[in-house]
Amino acid sequence: MDRHDLARIFNEIGTFLELQGENPFKSRAYYNAARTIENLNVELEELAREGRLGEIPGFGPAIIQKISEWFQTGTIAYYENLKRAIPSGLVELLGVPGLGPKKISQVHQTLGIASLEELEEACEANRLAGLPGFGAKTQEKIVAGIRFLKEHRGEYLLYEALAQGLALREQLAGHPLVERVELAGSCRRFKEIVKDLDLVAGTADPDAVIQFFQQLPEVAQVVASGSTKSTVVLHSGINVDLRVVAPREFSHALQHFTGSKEHNTALRHLAKEQGYKVNEYGLFQADEPRYCRDEAALYEALGLRYIPPELRENLGELEAAAEGRLPRLVEAGDLRGLFHIHTTYSDGGNTLRELLLAAQERGYAYLGVSDHSQAAVYAHGLTREKLLLQWAEIDRLNEEFPGFRIFKGIEADILPSGELDYDRDSLCRFDFVIGSIHSQFRMSRAEMTGRLLKAMDNPFLTMLGHPTGRILLGRPGYEVDLEPIIAKAAERRIVIELNANPYRLDLDWRWCRRAKELGVMLAVNPDAHSVAELDLARRSLPLARKGWLEAKDLLNTRSTAEIVQYLAEKKPD
Repeated sequence: MDRHDLARIFNEIGTFLELQGENPFKSRAYYNAARTIENLNVELEELAREGRLGEIPGFGPAIIQKISEWFQTGTIAYYENLKRAIPSGLVELLGVPGLGPKKISQVHQTLGIASLEELEEACEANRLAGLPGFGAKTQEKIVAGIRFLKEHRGEYLLYEALAQGLALREQLAGHPLVERVELAGSCRRFKEIVKDLDLVAGTADPDAVIQFFQQLPEVAQVVASGSTKSTVVLHSGINVDLRVVAPREFSHALQHFTGSKEHNTALRHLAKEQGYKVNEYGLFQADEPRYCRDEAALYEALGLRYIPPELRENLGELEAAAEGRLPRLVEAGDLRGLFHIHTTYSDGGNTLRELLLAAQERGYAYLGVSDHSQAAVYAHGLTREKLLLQWAEIDRLNEEFPGFRIFKGIEADILPSGELDYDRDSLCRFDFVIGSIHSQFRMSRAEMTGRLLKAMDNPFLTMLGHPTGRILLGRPGYEVDLEPIIAKAAERRIVIELNANPYRLDLDWRWCRRAKELGVMLAVNPDAHSVAELDLARRSLPLARKGWLEAKDLLNTRSTAEIVQYLAEKKPD
C-alpha cells in the first residue's frame, strides 16, 4: 500500500475539518502527519505491524489508530464519514484559486454557498465584498479563479492520472487472458494535463477481459460496454476507455490510440504516399494486412526511425524520423546530480545529512542546496546568520563525504524591482544562485518581462527558477513574454529550470524545445522539500524528453568536476 495515498487522505481530512470550521489545531495535526508520512525514511507498514508507530514524533493515539486501520482494512472510516458529510459542491470550491478552506467555510456558513454556481452568483451580486477579510479585490480574484476552474473542468494533472492508469494496467496485466496491455493516449505522451485515460489490451477473449475490467474496485460507473471497447468512470471522476484487440493487432492499436490525432493524420498521409493504409487494425497494402510485432517495426516499415511517444505531436518528428535527425532523448540514468533542494534551514522537511544520504542511495554524485532567501519570511528565508551556519555544515559534510559534493546555493527572490534578494557581497559567496519570483504576480506583461530581464542582468544569477510561476490547474502563469527571456538566457549563459514539481512542470515542454534551439542550458530540478521529492526529477524527466532535450542539453547530466568548472566560469571576476 502506497504511503503517498495515506498522506493524501490525511491532507484531505485536514481540509475537511477546516471546511467544517473545526479547531485549527485539529486540522493542523493531520496536515503535519501527512507531511511526516511523505518524508519518512522507514517503512511505515512495518512500524504499524510491529506496533512502533508511537516512536514517530507527532503521532498521537488518533493518528496511530487511523494508520493501523488503513493498513488492516485499506480504508479509514473517519475519513469516509467526513467525506460523506461535506457537500460535494464545497469540495469543488477548493479548486478555485485564491479560495482556501477557511474562506470556503466562511462563505458557506454566512451566505449558505455550497456550489460553484452559487459562489459565482454571489460574486455577481457583490455579496462577497462585504464579508470580513474579503473586500472588492479578493472578490475579483475569486471571479477570475471561478473562470479558470470552469475552463479546466474535467482535467487532471498528469501525475494523478498516470498513477491511476498504471494501477489499472497492473491489474489487467495480472489477468491470465491478457497477453499484452499498455497505457495509451495523452498519458503515454506525457501531456502535463489529461482529460481521460486510454488502455489497450491484447487478448483472445475480449468479453472476459472487459467484464473483469468493469468489476475492478476503482470503477464507479460503466458508461458503455461493447465487444471491443468499454468506457467507465472511476471513483476519482476520471473517464477510462479500454480497447480490447486481437494480440496480432496490439502494436497497431497501441500506436493509434496513443495519438496524437495530428501525428496519426500525418502518418496516414505518409503511408498513403507509399501505397499503404495504416490504422488501429494493421498496416495494409492492397487490402492485404501486415502485422508488426511492435511499434518500432511499424515505423520502420514506413521508412522511419522509431518515434518515442513523448514526441508524437506532429511538431516535426515525422520529418526528423525520416531524415535520421531525431534527438537521442535524455534518460533517467543520465542525471548525475540535482539542484534546487530545500532543507530544514528554510521550509524543507529534511536535514542536509538526510538529503545527502538519500541522494547517494539514488546514485547521485552532488546536490545543489538552495533554501529560500531572506525576503521569503513565510518560508523561513535564510538570514545572514543562518547562511553562515548552513555553509559551515556543508563544509563539514563535504569533508566527511569526499565522494559527494554539496554546492552552496540559494533560491533568491526576484523582487518587484528586478533586484535579487541579498547584496553583492552575499551573492558572490554562493556557488550558484537561482532567481525565482514568489510575489507580485499580477504585474503587466511588459512589467513582468522587464522584471525578469533586469534580474538576468545580475552577474551572479546562475539559473532562472520556475520561469512562468504557473500552478497547473491551480493558477495560470504570470503574464510574461518568454521569447526575450530565453534569448537573454542564451546571451548571458543563464540556465533555465524545468521545475519537476508535478504541479509546476515549468518551463513548459514547448518552450524547452525553443530554449534548446537557442542554445540555452536547462536543468531538471525537483524543487525538493523532502527526501521523497528528490525522486521528482526522474519522475518528470519525460517532460524534458517531450521538449526534445538530450543529455547534453541539461546541466545536471554533468559530472561533479564539470559542474565545478561550469560554475567557476559563470561567476564574475
